[in-house]
Amino acid sequence: MLNSTIMMGFLLMGFSDVWELQVFHAITFFLMYTVTLMGNILIVTVTTLDRSLHTPMYFFLRNLSILDACYISVTVPNSCIDSLLDSNTISKAGCVAQVFLVVFFVYVELLFLTIMAHDRHVAICHPLHYPVIMNPQICIQMTLASILGGLIYAGVHTGNTFRLPFCQSNVIHQFFCDIPSLLKLSCSDTFSNEMVTIVSGLGIGGSCFIFIIRSYIHIFSTVLKFSSGADRKKAFSTCVPHILVVSVFLSSAFYVYLRPSENSSTIQDMVLSVFYSIIPPLFNPFIYGLRNEQIKYAINKMKRMFIQEMYRKLLRFTLNY
Repeated sequence: MLNSTIMMGFLLMGFSDVWELQVFHAITFFLMYTVTLMGNILIVTVTTLDRSLHTPMYFFLRNLSILDACYISVTVPNSCIDSLLDSNTISKAGCVAQVFLVVFFVYVELLFLTIMAHDRHVAICHPLHYPVIMNPQICIQMTLASILGGLIYAGVHTGNTFRLPFCQSNVIHQFFCDIPSLLKLSCSDTFSNEMVTIVSGLGIGGSCFIFIIRSYIHIFSTVLKFSSGADRKKAFSTCVPHILVVSVFLSSAFYVYLRPSENSSTIQDMVLSVFYSIIPPLFNPFIYGLRNEQIKYAINKMKRMFIQEMYRKLLRFTLNY
């Protein structure tokens, strides 16, 4: 019966067994999800419709917004529904899909953030070579390479995880299916899985983080040479939040994924998971897009056009009657 139940599905752990706290959790997650979707969809719409924003910087920002909207949709809606219905079951197929998609989106998100740091580095430090280095063909190739790499990376780690037999329990101590929680349920030796996760995570995540920090160090050194204090302040106010978001994203993911499974704390892992699964998609639209003057100008222009169009339709309707 146990093996049959495990093969059929798993039980996800909620944040609380108290009904009132479950409702609070569902409402909080739903509000964060709604704000995230609205912010990212707004950026995608603006950067698509406004031709002045058809540049490499906004091309990658649009890709990041699409990615973030999909990323948060993998875990949060299911968690909200489970809390309201007090039903934490998830099928094995659903768990496999969730693990694959979470790993894929984390991988691609990290690469997109790295590419965006490189884009800013080239734009500020090598402005004359910018059109050549960041030409449209290169931008598309980097995006496709990131997606392809993410599919391979997620496929390898998902397959490596679900080849294991699960016989300890079918209760996943997390609000979504993730690799560290699943490894704790296996009754076989998981040392090789943990080593693969640690080596690949440190190799890819560490390399991207070093590249991002290196890019921003070059940016800061160039910005300090600016004669205008306003330009320096603007550059620092833009770059520092970028570094903070990347640092929170990577540090929380590293702490959950690269720590030995027997040393993990359930509640602590669940809270930290929020910092790499919900916080980046929630804050990225504000840090990378909505604080940007060109984005704000494009949004205001779209609002004026919408109001004018509605006014014309209302006037036409009034004249006809």
